[in-house]
Amino acid sequence: MSRTYPPSSTLRQRFRPLLWLGIVFLAIAFVTRVVLLVMSGAEVPHTPGNLLYAFGVGLGYDLITFIYVAWPMVLFLWLVPTRTGRMHGLRRWLLCAAALVLTCALCLVVLHLMYHATLRTTWPAILPFLFVLPLTAFTYTSRAGQWVLYGFALLLLYGLLFVAASELVFWNEFSVRFNFIAVDYLVYTTEVIGNIRESYPIDRWLALLVVGALVLFAISRRGLRARDDGSRFWQRGKVALLWLVLTIISVAAVNGGMKDRTGNNYVNELAGNGIYQFFNAFRSSHLDYAKFYRTLPEDEAFRRVREMLKTPDATYVSDDPRDLTRAIRHAGPERHLNVVLISVESLSGDYLATFGNKEGITPYLDSLVGQSMFFDNLYANGTRTVRGLEALSLSVPPTPGDSLLKEKHNENLFSLADIFNDRGYQSDFVYGGYGEFDNMNQFFGSNGYRTVDRRDIPKSATIHSENVWGVADEDMYTLALGQMDQIHAAGKPFFLHIMTTSNHRPYTFPEGRVKQAEHTRAGAVAYTDWSIGDFIKRARAKPYFNDTVFVITADHCASSAGKTSVPVNRYHIPLWIYAPAHIKPQRVERLTSQIDIAPTLLGLLDFSYRSRFFGYDVFQLEPGRERAFPATYEKLGYLHNDVLTVLEPGRKLEQMKPDYVTGDGAAITPQNEEQIAQTIAYYQVASDLFKRGKLVRRPDDALPVQPLTPPTVTAPAAAASSGRR
Repeated sequence: MSRTYPPSSTLRQRFRPLLWLGIVFLAIAFVTRVVLLVMSGAEVPHTPGNLLYAFGVGLGYDLITFIYVAWPMVLFLWLVPTRTGRMHGLRRWLLCAAALVLTCALCLVVLHLMYHATLRTTWPAILPFLFVLPLTAFTYTSRAGQWVLYGFALLLLYGLLFVAASELVFWNEFSVRFNFIAVDYLVYTTEVIGNIRESYPIDRWLALLVVGALVLFAISRRGLRARDDGSRFWQRGKVALLWLVLTIISVAAVNGGMKDRTGNNYVNELAGNGIYQFFNAFRSSHLDYAKFYRTLPEDEAFRRVREMLKTPDATYVSDDPRDLTRAIRHAGPERHLNVVLISVESLSGDYLATFGNKEGITPYLDSLVGQSMFFDNLYANGTRTVRGLEALSLSVPPTPGDSLLKEKHNENLFSLADIFNDRGYQSDFVYGGYGEFDNMNQFFGSNGYRTVDRRDIPKSATIHSENVWGVADEDMYTLALGQMDQIHAAGKPFFLHIMTTSNHRPYTFPEGRVKQAEHTRAGAVAYTDWSIGDFIKRARAKPYFNDTVFVITADHCASSAGKTSVPVNRYHIPLWIYAPAHIKPQRVERLTSQIDIAPTLLGLLDFSYRSRFFGYDVFQLEPGRERAFPATYEKLGYLHNDVLTVLEPGRKLEQMKPDYVTGDGAAITPQNEEQIAQTIAYYQVASDLFKRGKLVRRPDDALPVQPLTPPTVTAPAAAASSGRR
């Protein structure tokens, strides 16, 4: 038999379905890229260069991705026996099953050791082993084997179509291929699946995908004939070994950032492959700064940061060159006013008429501008809720990979709540959904806050509307008012950090509140505006209203997409500090970072305290020193003096002059080396301090700091103080 059918011929017969899978995969990837190009509209000029790059480089990534995607088929074609053989079928299957279980366990252990990944995120790695488990229970060329091959191929085909459809939905929401957000979605399947079901006609779409898979299968099934005239296990093993070598080479030689060579981020994203980008993001979820980014000598990095954190109101408490602890002094006495900090889901500055919006969807918030201290040029740290919460509670630049909210060993960090708690406040984090999402309850509960979420709503309370993310904002504000009432009745001042949910897809809210339609972003923004106005109105009737400061801002913008890797217009968020009896209305036009909100608020209250915050009280900062930290999970931005510096993995960086309206950027030549050093120092030190456990709260952080007496207030500080209240 081997003479009549040489090994090369039998292997071609056996592995013909692999060719079928490759053609199908590349066709689906090509069509997906075309559809995404259409969805991009005018963001991608249809020039020969852009199209050639997107589809040429894209084909390269598709081929690399196929190496990974094809592994289930490779294993299938390798392991299914050609004939029954001498070993009894059940015994053979049990032996293979034991080997697979051990291999799967080893794979999960390796993923945990390499990426600190838990079973909650690595469970998809088990699926290939479940596919392989029954393969030795039948023979390849039998009737049963042919039908199993058909079923297996149909399942793979449906999976590829499902991923393609998911990419279109993801692009519609974020204008990028799968990234770290998609990785997060694996962990919080309840909220994510619920959000998809409430936002899209998912059952209809799944049915259409079934029909599409059946049609494509019927057209192409001739490529799936199960033929094998005598291949042996060891012969087929050569193909599997070759596939393993190709996999190792591709992992070592290719990464997700290699495609990012054009000045248009949409083109770069189109040149990628969603499946590849997903696993690339998974690998990047725990980026060690020192390993992947540019660094300075440690002594220089800390020296620079200590110098940059100096302000007239701050004095370092020690000469330790790596200790950032400063005594912040204001002219006393402190004003222990109540504070309500509202971080609004996805409240982009673009939605405000104050910034030129013509839709009229934020009438209350626009009216509040003239009654508040309003910040015109505030920029968020990131594009996810966790980044906003991190910036507001810890006042630190974003670290690469996961937010500190979701990192291990994130307990007892020096937080805004600690400063309030030292003064007898009750600090609550209030959320209208379940606080397990994004690890919020664990983080806030371990860092000075009492957590209050959906479970704390009384069963007798009226819920006007709810979805998978939580109750309607008005019902969440009712919960918050109840907490405020209780704390006030106990004779304590309160600090509440409230996180809203209604301005999030599927954009549902109670009827009759606004004229805009439900299930639209405009409607959700309008309802967000209405509910804040209703909350302030109800709070105004409370005995503690005159002694309460309302701080209203956003966690991040509604969209993060742009032509550059860090489009600054997608980080512009508003900030109101509203306290009619205590804060004089004014417009603050200075560049402000999200991490500056906490120290600026404490300055307005005249608090004197110890601090390791990276943020400034902007009213104590000399002109020209303002900066912001717009970033993604792997691209770390530093905005200063109209120059944006972006650090990237692979020790790469780019520097540009940003357009604050369009988000575009013009490359700067030659680069500003001083600003590059500042950028590196900030991010390197912040990452290093967390990694070494130096961002934690210390016992001496609660020591009283003597306030300044009026005669010793410096002239710049006095001028700032007189103009801000």
